[in-house]
Amino acid sequence: MILTWDRGSNPELSFWKKKEKRILFIFFLLSTTLTNIMEKRIELERRGKEPAQVKELNLDNARATQIEGLTDEYTNLETLSLINVGLTTLKGFPKLPKLKKLELSDNRISNGLGALKDCPLLTHLNLSNNKIKDLEAIEPVKSFDSLTHLDLFNNDICNSDEYRTKVFKLLPNLKYLDDADADDNDEAEEESDVDDVDEGEDGEPGGANGAEEEDDDDDDDDDEDGDDESDDGSDEEDGEDEGEMTLSDLYGKNLDDDEDGEDFVEGDGEEEDDDDDIDEEDEPSSKKPKVEEDKDA
Repeated sequence: MILTWDRGSNPELSFWKKKEKRILFIFFLLSTTLTNIMEKRIELERRGKEPAQVKELNLDNARATQIEGLTDEYTNLETLSLINVGLTTLKGFPKLPKLKKLELSDNRISNGLGALKDCPLLTHLNLSNNKIKDLEAIEPVKSFDSLTHLDLFNNDICNSDEYRTKVFKLLPNLKYLDDADADDNDEAEEESDVDDVDEGEDGEPGGANGAEEEDDDDDDDDDEDGDDESDDGSDEEDGEDEGEMTLSDLYGKNLDDDEDGEDFVEGDGEEEDDDDDIDEEDEPSSKKPKVEEDKDA
């Protein structure tokens, strides 16, 4: 007697098969929804512009496991941000010939950086908080001659021996790794130092601006000296005029003194006349007693 096993008659197996189909269907719906999220976000960020007119796209938190909806039509795109999207691969990354800054932090990327090969002008690449484990994973990046800023912070590769030395050796054109140069100087500090130096050069008298300022000051001094000389000349002329007036005044004063002298003489004559009058008044008074004496006699 041969026993046959009817799969359909096993209720437990049938249950798991149904559950598997449901899981696959849910996953399909989820992936489709995620794809739609990124496509809708791209459409929103375009703001009615044509793809060739867009220079910056921010697709942060537009959940998707791979790039969807971003095509080679974005020929003038310079900045692209895909932070915390959930990317596990860069497969299908479009050709973006003018892309300079790419933000891919907080994803699940472990390799596949060769997909960025059609972005030759890339200068800033942020891969912090991903799943990059070794130097081999970032080796495709060495083809980017313009790359000056690379961020691998919070990746497993950061725990490897001489991590920074090896990365700078692999990428000779790189200036900053994890926001610091090969000597561990922070980028922000170096930029502030450069700004201070520029300000110092602008403020130095020997600089071009200083020389121009000195020339302007000299011109102003010359103008002031010219004004002072003209003022001095006018003062001298005024002095001469005052001197001439003084001589005439002195001459007039002498004349006035002479006239005052004559007046003074006349005044003396009047005083003499007054004295004569007084004497005449005194004389009759002296004669009256004589008349009276004669009468008595």
